[in-house]
Amino acid sequence: MASQKILVVDDSLSQRLVLGALLAQHGHRVIMANDGVEAVAKAKSELPDLIIMDIVMPGLNGFQATRAITSDESTWHIPVILLTSKDMDSDRIWALRQGATAFLNKPLDHAALLTLVDTLA
Repeated sequence: MASQKILVVDDSLSQRLVLGALLAQHGHRVIMANDGVEAVAKAKSELPDLIIMDIVMPGLNGFQATRAITSDESTWHIPVILLTSKDMDSDRIWALRQGATAFLNKPLDHAALLTLVDTLA
């Protein structure tokens, strides 16, 4: 498992802290953003190896932030995992159309997330 710099984006502080602790426990460096606007800015300034982002957030949602990140020449290469309670097929298809690399549902399966993170390393 390679250590990665991972940007965790969620408007829920508790969700950010749980994900951050899980990833740090597995040797990753975690940076955080609490909304899509901050996620786009941190993606450009920090150039993380991976982004894990919620979809439902105020302001710029996860779909919009993913589209902004994956269409920018400085950040297009960063894989984005969208993590959400939305579980319709149309949400999954729309996520991939916005440039997301993967789509995971809440409640989070920690083992599935860690496997995916390792796969994208």
